[in-house]
Amino acid sequence: MPSSRVAGLVLTPGASAGRDHSGLLAIDHAVAQTGRTVVRTEFPGQAAGKRRTDSPPVCIETVRAVTRALADELHVRTTRIAVGGRSFGGRMCSLAVAEGLAVAALVLVSYPLHPPGKPDRLRTEHFPKLDVPCLFVSGRRDAFATPTELEHETAVIPGPVSLVFVEGDHSLRKSESEVAEVVAGWIDGLH
Repeated sequence: MPSSRVAGLVLTPGASAGRDHSGLLAIDHAVAQTGRTVVRTEFPGQAAGKRRTDSPPVCIETVRAVTRALADELHVRTTRIAVGGRSFGGRMCSLAVAEGLAVAALVLVSYPLHPPGKPDRLRTEHFPKLDVPCLFVSGRRDAFATPTELEHETAVIPGPVSLVFVEGDHSLRKSESEVAEVVAGWIDGLH
């Protein structure tokens, strides 16, 4: 088992994707290379093929349940599990942590700070409750969060924050392997 504080990673997809999204697969592969167990999950509505996302309480409970199951499987506390994902999925993981899910770290890829074109509708009210290491990986041209907006809004997070900007928009389609290496390296460096 790895010597760092992170024994496993729970990954969740964005609102319009599933657990087999190519970006999640890339992260899974890179993190698994470090000797950690990765669980790619999806929310009940996604698993059932529904177009509409589940409500935040349903998604938050899904994150809690999958995190507890992975911790049990690895015979560790949830504080040895990192959680996160792409866009909507990452936001649901951050809400679970803000509501008390004790984890090792948060991995937030393409965090949707606000809806595109609506920078006044921030999704950050829970940021002051994120007292764990947080990695934000975002495209320099992401319509959901500019680098400047992310730098400003994440300043209220009490846990250590790492911001990494790569080429691309919200999809990060052409940067998936780079994002995966960033996530794996960051998790491997947590102690």
